[in-house]
Amino acid sequence: MHFTSEHRHDDGSLEREFILGDIPGILWTPASLAPLILLGHPGGLRAMYPRLASRARQSLAIGFAAATIELPGSGDRPRSPDAEQARADLRRALAAGEPVDEIVDRLVIPLVENAVPEWQSAIDALLSVPEVRGPIGYSGGPIAIGTRLAVVEPRIAAAVLFAGSFVPRSMFDEARQVTIPLHVLLQWDDEGNDRQLALDLFDAFGSEEKTLHANMGGHTGVPQFAGDDAARFFARHLR
Repeated sequence: MHFTSEHRHDDGSLEREFILGDIPGILWTPASLAPLILLGHPGGLRAMYPRLASRARQSLAIGFAAATIELPGSGDRPRSPDAEQARADLRRALAAGEPVDEIVDRLVIPLVENAVPEWQSAIDALLSVPEVRGPIGYSGGPIAIGTRLAVVEPRIAAAVLFAGSFVPRSMFDEARQVTIPLHVLLQWDDEGNDRQLALDLFDAFGSEEKTLHANMGGHTGVPQFAGDDAARFFARHLR
């Protein structure tokens, strides 16, 4: 991991961009040693930066470091023709009211299989930074990536999952293997999400401690108090 830029904020926190192999990322650290929250997101770093920076500031405010990486096929990374075609097919099928399970498999399963090992490599690198320590939390989406990470990555101790993206039904068996504490955010009127599938996935999670926080509104309308509740969840489980 090579840091390519840094900016010291007035509160003493440090924001650094980095490259891990060919994967861009951003690390935010407070002035003292801190547990780490991984910020999951569905798009490129440049497009998502305002929302990511806001979430990072919320993490810093409660004493945690935060980090994110760019997903395969997003932002400045090479596009996948298969994924681009699957996205187009998904939009067409949703508009026509057609079944989408096969298309979701084509789109999401390769993304999960590529992205999760990259997140694990990022964890390896981030834990070598002097200001960062475990335990680790995962916050965000796509929820399929968060689900797989919760199963295969023992260094993640708790997760806040955003139920705003499709999940292959084949991953429900993985959801049953999740045992870490979960706090799931669901926007009830999310026009791009299958609400019933999100509810079924929550029911499938095997965690003894799991909370579903559902709010009225669309995909980007998560209220501030819901974010505050997620922050308190991490404060309970990462300290």
